[in-house]
Amino acid sequence: MPTNRTIHVAIEAWPLATPFVIARGAKTQACVVTVTLRQHAPDGGIVEGRGECVPYARYGETPEATLAAIEAIGAPISHADLLRTLPAGAARNALDCALFDLEAKLAGVPIAVLLKRPQPGARETCFTLSLDTPEAMAAAARRAGNLSLLKLKLGGVGDEARMRAVRAARPDARLVGDANEAWTVDLLHPLLTVAADCGFETIEQPLPAGDDDVLAELPRAVPVCADESAHVTADIASLVGRYDAVNIKLDKAGGLTEALAMADAARASGLDIMAGSMVSTSLGVAPALLIAQYARWIDLDGPLLLARDRDPRITIRDGIIEPPARALWG
Repeated sequence: MPTNRTIHVAIEAWPLATPFVIARGAKTQACVVTVTLRQHAPDGGIVEGRGECVPYARYGETPEATLAAIEAIGAPISHADLLRTLPAGAARNALDCALFDLEAKLAGVPIAVLLKRPQPGARETCFTLSLDTPEAMAAAARRAGNLSLLKLKLGGVGDEARMRAVRAARPDARLVGDANEAWTVDLLHPLLTVAADCGFETIEQPLPAGDDDVLAELPRAVPVCADESAHVTADIASLVGRYDAVNIKLDKAGGLTEALAMADAARASGLDIMAGSMVSTSLGVAPALLIAQYARWIDLDGPLLLARDRDPRITIRDGIIEPPARALWG
C-alpha cells in the first residue's frame, strides 16, 4: 500500500427513533463499522476517505468480526485487491467505499465522474413501516401522509390484513412489500393475489433463499424482487424466470465495485432493480445513490429511521433523497 496511507476502523451505535421490526426480529439501534483512510495529498495536506458497513447476523456477520477482518487487511491498494482478498459482505463494502471516497477527493472530481457513471440526481425513496398489527401499520401509514412511497415489512400469517389495512389508510400511496423470507409456498399465491388487489408494485423475497425454485412454476400476480437470494453478480443469471427484480445492497455485494457490476448484469438480463441498504447512517447510504440511478425502486430511508444522523447528512425531504454533499462522501 502507499507508505503514506493509514487506516482507522471503529464500531459505532446510532439509536433509532423507534424500534425497527421485521420478520426476523427487532432492533433499537444501527450498529455500523466505519473505515477512514488517510493519505497525504501532493500539496502536503491530509485527505480522508470514509466508508460504512452494517454487519448482518442473517449472513453470519458481527461488528467485532467485521472490524477484525478489516484490520487484518489494512489500507487497501486497489479495488481489485479487495475483490481478491475479501469475500462479499460488510467488511469489503466499508473498505471499497472508503477507497472510492479517497480516490475521488485526491482526484478532485465527483465519484460519478471518476467512474464514468451517471451523476446521481434526486429520487423518491421508500419509507419503511415496521412489522406490526394491521391497525398499528395503518396508523403509521397515516402519520407518513407526506410520503407517497411506502414499504411494508411483512411476516406471513396476518399479512392479508396488514396489506388491506395500509391500503385503506393510504389509498393515495404507492406500496411495496418485503416479506424477509417469511412466507411459505402455501401462502404465496393467496398473498400475492391480495397484494395485486391492493395495488402493490412488488413483493420482496417472499420465500426463503434456497427454497424459491417454485417461483418459476407458479403464476405471480405481482412482480417479486430477490433480496436474500442475490448477493453478487454471479447470482443474477439464476434469478431469471424466478424473479422480476433484484434488490442490490452494498453490504451484500461487498461494495460499490460489485454492486455496479450487479446493476449492469441485472439490466442486461431484463430484471428491474431496487437500490436498497441496511439501516445505516447517511454515510452508508451515500454510495448507493450511484445504484439508484438505474433503479425502479429506491429503498434508502435508513437515515430517516435514526434518532440522529451524521453531519453533514443526506437530505431526505417529503420522500425525495438528494445526492450527498462531497463533504459526506464521494
